[in-house]
Amino acid sequence: MFHEHGWILKRAALSAERPALIDVHSETCWTYADLKHRIMRWASFFRTQGYEKGERIAVYSPNSPELFAVLFACELQGLVYVPLNWRLSRFELQGLLDDCTPALLLFHDDFENRMNGLTAKCTASLSVIETITAPANWQPDVRGNRSDTWMIIYTGGTTGLPKGVMLSYDAVNWNALNTITSWGLSARDTTINYMPLFHTGGLNALCIPLLMAGGTVVVGHQFEPTEALMATDKYAATISLFVPTMYQLMVGTPYFRQSTFPSMDVFLSGGAPCPQTIYHAFRDKGLRFKEGYGLTEAGPNNFFITPEVAAGKIGSVGKSMLFNEIQVLDLDGNPCTEGEIGELYVKGPHMFSGYWNKPSETGEAIVDGWLRTGDLAKVDHDGDAYIVGRKKDMIITGGENVYPQEVEQCLITCVGIREAAVVGMTDGVWGEKVVAFLTVEEDCIIDDMMLIAHCKGFLASYKIPKQFIIVPELPKTHVGKIDKNELLRLA
Repeated sequence: MFHEHGWILKRAALSAERPALIDVHSETCWTYADLKHRIMRWASFFRTQGYEKGERIAVYSPNSPELFAVLFACELQGLVYVPLNWRLSRFELQGLLDDCTPALLLFHDDFENRMNGLTAKCTASLSVIETITAPANWQPDVRGNRSDTWMIIYTGGTTGLPKGVMLSYDAVNWNALNTITSWGLSARDTTINYMPLFHTGGLNALCIPLLMAGGTVVVGHQFEPTEALMATDKYAATISLFVPTMYQLMVGTPYFRQSTFPSMDVFLSGGAPCPQTIYHAFRDKGLRFKEGYGLTEAGPNNFFITPEVAAGKIGSVGKSMLFNEIQVLDLDGNPCTEGEIGELYVKGPHMFSGYWNKPSETGEAIVDGWLRTGDLAKVDHDGDAYIVGRKKDMIITGGENVYPQEVEQCLITCVGIREAAVVGMTDGVWGEKVVAFLTVEEDCIIDDMMLIAHCKGFLASYKIPKQFIIVPELPKTHVGKIDKNELLRLA
């Protein structure tokens, strides 16, 4: 039986004995037939419990193949899947639960003690599935439409309280189709995923597209750089996505230096601007590497660039994919000229439906069918786009615009600098002053004069930081991005 948005059942019929999901730690492998069996058990459980179409099923768990079975069972039963960020405090988690009001909160056995103090209508361990058997020849009775919400993913909250992004069946599936066709994914592909599965990058960047294409998803739990690289070779991965902070750790390992990663077609970076030093580390090994761009509200995949073009245009994310559009507009809403920096707008069938319980914020984000991303971008003479930073992060010092990413890319090339993050602080003379936070390599001595001399070779004087602050580690958000709100608080 095939439903208009239940493609996972069709994929299971077409690719029954092919590996669908592998757990890095237990080395358990689920074929597509195994995955279908787990999905049917969960769908049967949801029906027997009487959950109605549109009710939310929240999940509180680290990365696990089981989460995909729950996800697809929610789809088949018309339920809304809500993955919770397990790194949040109990107070923050309760805020999300109060917002989405789930009919059921499923939790991992390892998190049973963390459940103390959390309030939800109904709770159950994920291990409850081991007691459930779907009746013979049982079929789900999907009554949903493709425009119905399939999942609510909460944003990282770097710009305030997390917002629940509603993604429909159509939005998720169009993102998957767009990714498969634009990036050339197929059943031959395997990905290693350590991205958190409560985040759109973990769910929708590669995992769901590869499952739609009949490929293999290898699921890692807590990220460990050597383990992730070893898994790349062990499972003959062809394409994987990591955030820059993960790559920083990976390129510093002995395993990265020794392996040639013969199976890998391309390493992808996303979630934050990628330092040039990481590009160079992969280039020096002859490995293909490129950046992508997305956000929870759109996809998250929006651009395509070949690794060959990316190598010659470091920082470019390329052109919009087959089934979406982009435009860059100035403050007056006019299209920017070549090389002019403006706000990036995205449009396509992969866009979100709105923010859960936040109609006013939804109205502010969507203008004439276009999503205002809040990110600044420019397009070159070839039509290739570059993301230059967040609109809210732009620094205006002495009447001049400074884009932190440009300064960070300069600083990271200075010998001894491991990470760099640039923010603007209020200043009585300049309006704002440029301040750089840095981490340095062990036993490396760095002073302001060295840093200023380095910057003078690349930056106009007004872009050079007025203050350098060296810290042991840069604060990170729950999805591995540098937390600039926390840096401003520290400053």
